Amino acid sequence: MKTDVHQHLWSEPLIEALATRRELPFVRLERGLTVLYLAGERPYVIDRAGESPARRAELVERDGLDRALLCLSSPIGVERLCREQAEPLLDAYHDGALALEGPFGVWGAIALDRPDASDVDRALDRGCVGVSLPAGELAGVEGLLRLRPVLDRLESRGAPLLLHPGPGLADTAAGGSLAEPLWWPAMTRYVADLQAAWLAFQAVGRPDHPRLRVIFSMLAGLAPLHAERLSARGGPGHLAPDPLIFYESSSYGSGAVRALESVVGSRQILYGSDRPVLDPAPASERDWDLLAEVTGRALGEPVGVAAL
Repeated sequence: MKTDVHQHLWSEPLIEALATRRELPFVRLERGLTVLYLAGERPYVIDRAGESPARRAELVERDGLDRALLCLSSPIGVERLCREQAEPLLDAYHDGALALEGPFGVWGAIALDRPDASDVDRALDRGCVGVSLPAGELAGVEGLLRLRPVLDRLESRGAPLLLHPGPGLADTAAGGSLAEPLWWPAMTRYVADLQAAWLAFQAVGRPDHPRLRVIFSMLAGLAPLHAERLSARGGPGHLAPDPLIFYESSSYGSGAVRALESVVGSRQILYGSDRPVLDPAPASERDWDLLAEVTGRALGEPVGVAAL
């Protein structure tokens, strides 16, 4: 079964909840367009017609997939709002995503303000496959330690963690400069936060959570390729490949995938597209041989149920 572990979908409940807000992030209807405004990024036009569940299910089939896992887009900044503001938006996200039928599974999302193990229980009990968190919140040892109850509960329940680019609770980034290209955040903050989150997890995350399965978006910003520099700077530069850390391939091609494969092993690479933010290559052009048949193991499912 071919699985995309990283997609997003703009459900009507989430759009409607964002449309009621007066502070960032919020949605506005302007000249027939649905526009998302968020801190640190340019406004984003939501293609509501293209986001219909039927259309998205057709795209899953067209992409040559059997299953697609949906997550909240963390750059929106919902998770970092105060809990009283975040929870209605998180409920709307879960309501919309979990109501979908067909090929979709759902990553749960939680508030970073006063995180608690019960947040994990609620998401998993509703049917989520695991929980996604913004990499910015785990891009340092303190943030990772603050989330220890959440990671403990994921580990004890055998559910995986997806790390997605996005700001942490203490991120004070202002709106992006108009002088910056549209791709600037994706090539700077996103990459840096995922690299930092990978390093923090190596430093304290894995010793504290030896059985936790973690999937890093964007091949963890290629962090494992810096092992030599890590060693030169006094870090654990000779890390053995971790069978419980996985890397999804969104926005990268065969060159980066093969380079990372040489360090972490082919069985740790998963397929992710980041649709609809990115339009993935047609299935006929995709090199499935680059991708590991381990999605079921990464998600904690029986062997063969969700193998890629």
